[in-house]
Amino acid sequence: MSDRFLDDRRTGLEEAFFARQNEELRRRLVEAGAKNDRRHDLAEASHIQDTALLDRLLELGLGAETLSALTLVPLVLVAWADGDLSDLDRKAVMDAAALEGIHHRSPGYALLQGWLRTRPGPNLTAAWKDYVSALAKPLDLSARRELEHHVMDQARKVADASGGLLGLTSRISAAQFALISELSTAFHP
Repeated sequence: MSDRFLDDRRTGLEEAFFARQNEELRRRLVEAGAKNDRRHDLAEASHIQDTALLDRLLELGLGAETLSALTLVPLVLVAWADGDLSDLDRKAVMDAAALEGIHHRSPGYALLQGWLRTRPGPNLTAAWKDYVSALAKPLDLSARRELEHHVMDQARKVADASGGLLGLTSRISAAQFALISELSTAFHP
């Protein structure tokens, strides 16, 4: 009887072990499927086919529903370029976001709010440059320049948000100017 009891116990332990293993495998498969779905949706929305770039964008919390927030990355980066974010800088970024259709109920809004609360790291800058390079590559020179002008003009407005003397002089700092110049290079792959 004790052999039977030990066999039953061993069988129960083996079944529990394999059930946990199977559950872990199932969970990983579900996560991989969800990631593939998110990557596919982002590829559709962005027209980017580079899987590594899509994965980097997903790791940064960007997806098809938050893609519009990515257009505001230069504005956020320029607002933080001097090391802190003034209320005027924040307002300029949020005004630009509203013009891009990012409102408090849109998915990109929470992402943007996070970037305005905590200074984004270099991964966001690198991913944005790769995104813009991939986006700009198939465009002709005229379209690339138009896109660059639109995005970088908004960044300059944020940089100038602190305003000069009664708005008559520019207050774009050297750090902001250097960053705008650096970001502009992404439009010329």
